[in-house]
Amino acid sequence: MANSISFHQPTHRFIPCPQVKDFRSFSSPRFSYCSSASSKGRLRPIKAATEIPAFPLLQPPKVDESPSELEPADPDFYKIGYVRSMRAYGIEFKEGPDGFGVYASKDVEPLRRARVIMEIPLELMLTISKKQPWMFFPDIIPVGHPIFDIINSTNPETDWDLRLACLLLYAFDREDNFWQLYGDFLPSFDECTSLLLASEEEILELQDQNLASIIRDQQRRALEFWERNWHSGVPLKIKRLAQDPKRFIWAVSIAQSRCINMQTRIGALVQDANMLIPYADMLNHSFRPNCFFHWRFKDRMLEVMINAGQQIKKGQEMTVNYMNGQQNNMFLQRYGFSSPVNPWDMIEFSGNARIHLDSFLSVFNIAGLPENYYYNGRLSNKEDTFVDGAVIAAARSLPSWSDGDIPPSPSRERKAVKELQEECRQMLAAFPTTTEKDQKMLDSMPQATRTLEASIKYRLHRKLFIEKVIKALDIYQERILF
Repeated sequence: MANSISFHQPTHRFIPCPQVKDFRSFSSPRFSYCSSASSKGRLRPIKAATEIPAFPLLQPPKVDESPSELEPADPDFYKIGYVRSMRAYGIEFKEGPDGFGVYASKDVEPLRRARVIMEIPLELMLTISKKQPWMFFPDIIPVGHPIFDIINSTNPETDWDLRLACLLLYAFDREDNFWQLYGDFLPSFDECTSLLLASEEEILELQDQNLASIIRDQQRRALEFWERNWHSGVPLKIKRLAQDPKRFIWAVSIAQSRCINMQTRIGALVQDANMLIPYADMLNHSFRPNCFFHWRFKDRMLEVMINAGQQIKKGQEMTVNYMNGQQNNMFLQRYGFSSPVNPWDMIEFSGNARIHLDSFLSVFNIAGLPENYYYNGRLSNKEDTFVDGAVIAAARSLPSWSDGDIPPSPSRERKAVKELQEECRQMLAAFPTTTEKDQKMLDSMPQATRTLEASIKYRLHRKLFIEKVIKALDIYQERILF
C-alpha cells in the first residue's frame, strides 16, 4: 500500500511514534529459531510497480479555490533544513483506517500526461548499491568506521536488508542526520506488522507450515547476524547502534517493508540501489494504483506521479502497487499484510476436473491474457459488485480447458464445477478454525499485537478467498449451464 475500486484493501501501516528512538523500552519478543541455516525464503528487493490534523512536518498550503489545479504557483515545502527540501503538490498526509497515508488535497481532472505530486531529492534518502563495490549516498560513513566492515561481510546476493538496516541504524546515531528527525515518524517495535518481530505462538496462528518455516528462518538469520557483529568485544561506536537484538531486527523489518529498488546514476556510473525514501514510503498499496515512481537522473530526484488520465477526487488516497504478480504469503513476509482480494493469489488443485476457461471469463466480464486479467464492468448493464480481485485470481487458479471454438458441454461443466467445489471444501475443512471463528477472534481482541493480528488476518483472507471461489463456481453454473 486508496482507490474507490471494489477490491482495494489498504493495509500498509504507518503510525507516528515520538519515542521510536528509545528502543530500550521495547518489550522482549519471543523467537523460535531453527538449528540449521537455510537460504529458502530469503527476501530479495522488489522493484516498485511503481477532520484529522495534517502531518506535522507539512507546511499547510495556502487556500486555493481555483478548480482542479494540481500544481500551485509555489510548491509546499517540508522545512527540514537539509540541502534540498522535499516538495509536495496538491497532497496531504493524514491518518486513515490503517495508519498514515497520502491523500489528494484538491480535485484532479484527468489529463493525457502524468502529473508530479512529490519530488524527493537523493540527499534525503538512505541509498546503498545492490552489489559490490558498495556505494553509499549520502556518503555518511567515514573511511575506517567499523560499520563498513560489518556491511562488507554481507552476502551481495541475499543480504540487502541487513546492509540497509546497518545504514539506517548508523544514520540514527549520526548527529544532526535527517533520519534522526524522520525516525520519529516510523512505526515503533510494537506498531510494526512484520513477522520478524512475531513470537512463536503468533507464527503458529498463520496455520501455514511452509510460511511459518520461512519466517523462523528469517528471524534466525537476523539474530545470528546481530550476535556475530554485536558481541561484547565490539567498539562502543558499534555497540550503541543496536545494544540488543530487538533494535536490530526492528531495523531489518523497516528495511524490508519500506525499501525501493531502483537504478541510480552518480556521474557516469549507473547502479541498482536499495533505497529508503522518506515521504514516498507513506504511499499505501493498491492492486489498482493511481500513482507510480519515476527516477529523474538529471536532478537526482525521485518523482511520484499520478497515472496519465487518472481522475482523482479531493480526499481520495494516493496509492502505488508494491509488488506485481505476488501471492499473499509474499506480501505478508515482506510487508506484514495480506488481502482477501489479491488478484495474484493461487489455489493448488490436485484433481482432474477442469472448466471451460472462455466461458468462465465471459460470465464475469473478465478480459485480457492470464498474466494481465482485468474486469471490464462496462460490458454489463449493471456493475457486478461480486467481481473483485479474488474472482480474477480464481480465473488464474481454476484448472481449465479451451479447444478453439468448441463450446462447453453443460453436463461436463456441471460435473467439473461440483468436483472443484468439493476440493475447495476439503481445503477449508483442513484448517483448524473457520472464517467465523477467525473474525470473532479478531473482534474479541482489540488490544492484540500487530503481528498477531497480521497472522490471523492472513489465514482468514486465505479462507475468504477459497469461499469466494466456491461462490464464483455457483454463479458460473447459474449463468452458463441453465
